[in-house]
Amino acid sequence: MTLSIGMVGTGWFAKVHADLLAGMEGVKLAAICGTSKDKADAMARSYAAQGYGEITEMLDAHKLDAVYVCVTPGAHGAIERTLIRRGIPFFTEKPLGVTTEIPASLLQDIQDSGLLTSVGYHFRYQENVQRLKKLLSGDKIGMVVGQWMGSMPGAPWWRDQERSGGQFTEQTTHIVDLLRYLAGEVTEVYGMFGNRVMHEKHKGVNVADVGTVSLKLENGIVANISNTCVLPGEVGKVGLSFYNDRGLLDWNPQRLLETREGESQEYANTGNPYVTESEAFLQAVRTGDRSGILSDYADAYRTLKVTCAAFESAKKGAAVKL
Repeated sequence: MTLSIGMVGTGWFAKVHADLLAGMEGVKLAAICGTSKDKADAMARSYAAQGYGEITEMLDAHKLDAVYVCVTPGAHGAIERTLIRRGIPFFTEKPLGVTTEIPASLLQDIQDSGLLTSVGYHFRYQENVQRLKKLLSGDKIGMVVGQWMGSMPGAPWWRDQERSGGQFTEQTTHIVDLLRYLAGEVTEVYGMFGNRVMHEKHKGVNVADVGTVSLKLENGIVANISNTCVLPGEVGKVGLSFYNDRGLLDWNPQRLLETREGESQEYANTGNPYVTESEAFLQAVRTGDRSGILSDYADAYRTLKVTCAAFESAKKGAAVKL
């Protein structure tokens, strides 16, 4: 059975997914929808697909088994609503939105219909994250510290709070999601954000460029996640560290470091989690077996609630309970 797939979005990440889909057996990227037909046509030519400027036109013209939604955070809503109404399974990139309002409404419709969904929290599919999850099962976690320290992306939409949701929601969401996946659900957050550098260097910057968030989990674990986008392009640090009763487990996208009683073992990352997450989603589309999907819309919504609560807390100057 060859799956016929549609793509909404023509940006860099849409092309990442399109390239992976094009290399999979039993998968045909049949149609691409962009903000304009010209953009869609330009991308579609690389995949022998058809381009469209409106999602309804794409869905009317093709019998699609599933659709990938790769749009900016502020563009979510109507696209997913259309797919839900037509009963078409979809994979969407994170975050689900810039606030919880629209995703909450979509989630209700998804749950009512039982529609198959998957969300691109690809780190969950990384071999080292699965190894870390197993290692943590024997520990009593004391504290978790995470960070996403880097430079400001060049895309104009990323620098606009209303279009991107800010760094904590758009980028650091991956670290928040891993905290939930590996340590437990968050019940309270206290966020502090600031504008230190980037609004003076570039026009149109209204997102915070530094921030730190303290989090309390329902099991009593205390965590802190910080981020910044003031660094020059060649400098950065992304990761999550677990301080436990048996030692330290330190993860970053390149490797996992396990330190127990003074002895350390390092595990290099292997495989491609973007491929693995797509294979899990497409297997579910084929068979109905959703067990391989590690983040569906409902789960991703809980991550969004945490990141949005952090901004709410920063505005109030007080902790926010979830």
